[in-house]
This record gives sequence, C-alpha cells and structure tokens, in this order.
Amino acid sequence: MNKQRLRHLFYFIILLLIDQGSKYWARTILINEPVNIIPKVFILQYHENTGAVWGIMSGQIGFLILLTAIILMILIYMYLKIPQDKKYNIIKIIWVFLIAGAVGNFIDRMFLRYVVDFLYFELIDFPIFNIADSYLTVSCALLLILALFYYKDEDFDFIDEIFTRKKKNRSKQDTTGKDA
Repeated sequence: MNKQRLRHLFYFIILLLIDQGSKYWARTILINEPVNIIPKVFILQYHENTGAVWGIMSGQIGFLILLTAIILMILIYMYLKIPQDKKYNIIKIIWVFLIAGAVGNFIDRMFLRYVVDFLYFELIDFPIFNIADSYLTVSCALLLILALFYYKDEDFDFIDEIFTRKKKNRSKQDTTGKDA
C-alpha cells in the first residue's frame, strides 16, 4: 500500500470515528431530550431512520444493506482505479469522504437496523440527518462542481476504460476468433 493510500485510510478511520462517535452521543444523550443550538433554527434531535434518505423505503433494511454493500464495492473499486496523477488528489479525498459516509450509515443499518439521525434545521423543516449524510451530500456536490468547472472531459477517460475494457477484449475476440 503506498503512502497516499495509507494516509487516506487514516482519514477514512478518523471520519468514521467522528460519524460513529456522534451517533453514539446522540443515542445516549439526545435520546432523552433535544438540544436547541439556535432555537427555532437548528436543533440536535434524536431520530431512528429505518429507510434511506428522507425516510424513503422505510423498513426495507435488508434491501438497503444489500444495496449499500454493492455501492460500497463499486466505490472502493473506483477509488483504486483513480489514476495516481496529482491532478486527481482532490477526487481521491472526496472519494474517501463518500466511502466513510456510506460505511457510517451501513454500520448503523447492520448493527442497529436503523440509521441514527440527529441534525435538524427546524427553520426550513429539513429532514433530520447525520454526519455521514453530510459527508455524502457535500462530496457529491463537490464532485459535480469539479466535473463541471475544473476537470476536462478527457480527465475522466479512466472511468470509460474501467467499464469498456471487457468490451474491447470481446471485440478483439469477435474479429479474430481468438482471445485477445
């Protein structure tokens, strides 16, 4: 494992500890009484979410565990395929946040059978969420911004290569009648 991946593993562990620690705190302290940070604006309030984002698919824990496991495998595989070029360092860091967010909520679903949410913006009645959700949301927004305004189309050719490699090999086999 190279130094950069080792450092990213360390970041991942720290992010996961922050998420799981905050959820443990919510389960032990906030379960008794919400905490008004800014009255009528921002409240820390314990909530058990048995669904996905905004409670959709409520009660479908088994399916959500399976779906999350598949998504995690894809995320990890793609992280490992990101080129080692320096221009991709920010994407690698964002990917670490994505994986940490997915794993944080996966752990809850696996061991608690629900996801602990506790951050609530009462002013706009935004659905209650958690730190892992924040990792996921901010990461996706940053990836979109980078894709639109920073990177060029050809910078993402490595993604095409991941998904088209087998097609290229099959095409060679079809034309020659032999394996490529």
